[in-house]
Parts: sequence; structure tokens; C-alpha cells
Amino acid sequence: MTRRFPQEITDGYHKVSASNVSDACDRLSINGAVSGILPIYPCAKIVGHAATLKMAKPADGVKESVIPATFTLIETAGAGAVLVIDSQDNPAVNCLGGITGAAIRHNGLVGCVADGIMRDVDEYKGYGLPVYGTGITQQSIRGRSVVAGVDVPVKLGDVTCNPDDLVFADDNGVVVVPREHTAEVLRIALEIKAAEDRVIAAIRSGISAIEAMNSANYESLNKPQNN
Repeated sequence: MTRRFPQEITDGYHKVSASNVSDACDRLSINGAVSGILPIYPCAKIVGHAATLKMAKPADGVKESVIPATFTLIETAGAGAVLVIDSQDNPAVNCLGGITGAAIRHNGLVGCVADGIMRDVDEYKGYGLPVYGTGITQQSIRGRSVVAGVDVPVKLGDVTCNPDDLVFADDNGVVVVPREHTAEVLRIALEIKAAEDRVIAAIRSGISAIEAMNSANYESLNKPQNN
């Protein structure tokens, strides 16, 4: 079975924003909204299944290369994947570089989301590769990090991302949607976007913002369903 989401799911998520998806997760009491991970440069929205990589500090005297595990994951993740890197255990060390970015693009992945810093931003711009992270550095990862896990549950902020979960990222930030909830979250996100579009249209037509928002029951758009 392919890991890639059906095209209608991917296309649907491209019609909404991270804010819409976050509100939909709120409605379902899903902890999916990630704080502190933003576009490293102005780049495209990404939607795809998670291929996860866990980084850690090397033990004393250990000089294990990150290359074999990282590039094997990229080459087997499948088209449409998002490389998701958890570098929380080693936050001051680069977790993504230009050669890795080239491999991501060549193998059909749609981008990278990292709880960590990265370098070679000029190269990502040249590839047109969307990358999201916590900051930028110039130092190499070589000798400074090891791979602690591949295709394992990882953390983005305080949000758990499992392999094959849906990862959504745009200018507003990152949201992780558990794979089993992707269709329902999308349905609600589209409803929320439609309601907000109606409110904006009403305001532009001269209706007061309060009246427009009350008419759309705006305060309840992200209210948990069990409340």
C-alpha cells in the first residue's frame, strides 16, 4: 500500500490554511498545532505524509555518520512525503543541509519540517524546496549529531508526529494531523474556511463585523464537539 495520501485529500488541504486546520483539530480535540516552527524563507505550502528522523547528541567519542540512515529514509519515503526531523535533543546543531535538500527534491519529497536549525538556505531557494524550521545556522552537522531513530514517533514542539501522519505547513506555521483523522479534519477545515469567507464578504458589503460574526456563529467554529 502506498504511503501517499489520495490526491483528493492533498488537493483539499491545499485549499485551506494552517489556521483552518488548527481550528479543525481544536474541534476534534487533537493536539496538532506546532509552535515555533516557521518558514525558513518565503516558500510554498506543503502537505504530505511524514517520513520521520530523530537526531541526538553523539555519545563521547562517537563519530557515527548521519548519512546512511538519512539518505536511505529519503530514498524510500516515497513521492509526496515530508521529511520531518526532530532535533530537540541537539537544538544548537544544524539538522539539514543543501545536499540533503537536493536529495529531497530529486526523490519527490515535497519539503522538510524540522524542530531544529538548518543551513544552506540559498540552495533551498535555488531548488524551490520548501523548508520549515526553528532557525538558521552555518555549521555542519558532521561529527555533531547522530541518528537516533528512523520512521519512529518524533516531536515537533510538544506535538507528536508519527510516521505517515499528515504534515501541513504554510506561512502560519505547522500542523500535524493523525493519519486516521485526515478526512474529518479536512471536512471541518473546509467548513471553517467557508464560514470565514462569508464573514469577510459580509464585512466588505457593509455589514458590521459583529453582526457578520454572530451570523456565522464564529465563536463556536473551533469549539470541541464534545462540549
